[in-house]
Amino acid sequence: MTRLSVNINKVALLRNSRGGNLPDLLQIAKDCEAFGAQGITVHPRPDQRHIRYDDVAALKAIVTTEFNIEGNPIPEFIDLVLASPPHQCTLVPDTPDQLTSDAGWNTVRDGARLREVCSELQRNGIRVSVFVDPVPEMVEGAKAAGADRVEFYTGPFAHDFKKDPTAAVRAYTEAALVANQVGIGINAGHDLNLENLKFFRAHCPQLLEVSIGHALISDALYYGLSNTIRMYLQQLQEV
Repeated sequence: MTRLSVNINKVALLRNSRGGNLPDLLQIAKDCEAFGAQGITVHPRPDQRHIRYDDVAALKAIVTTEFNIEGNPIPEFIDLVLASPPHQCTLVPDTPDQLTSDAGWNTVRDGARLREVCSELQRNGIRVSVFVDPVPEMVEGAKAAGADRVEFYTGPFAHDFKKDPTAAVRAYTEAALVANQVGIGINAGHDLNLENLKFFRAHCPQLLEVSIGHALISDALYYGLSNTIRMYLQQLQEV
């Protein structure tokens, strides 16, 4: 079964919109785990518009499943990760003012930089995943840089899914086969939801983990958090 990591950025965004501590980010993380999530993901950005830097240490202290920290490996981010080592760090090439991540690394062009970061994180016992588009060369480049996993950027798949699911997933299947061949693990994330998740899971061989935030938190407004997590887990059952 593919593991579900819940990205709680949107919970922090709601909290920050009014100040104070409502909703309680730490309690939500605990509840996600209690309801069956197998991991908690956060993506702190320099402007701290949702997850704040001080949230990371607090979450590190209470998360009992897998803790995954995403972000651009600028010095401040690396310092933050090393101060509260997660199980996994996902390297994402977003700019400080970017609304959301919308492209993967060019692992060929940026291979030397990624290799240095991967090595530093792994020396500290942290598994490293690199955010990539579903392109064989980018998968191979991530492997050459020393990454343990790739995370496929699934925004284009989600965008095209309703028009032609088979065409939308084709590049991901091909890239997954390359990942399997070169021996690098596969994660995925961005705009996966209750409509497209099962199909994606069925067509991405050896998918280890998905990280889902915006859609899951939005669905929880209708179904409740416990029901929503259960529904997402059902989509990840073996097919």
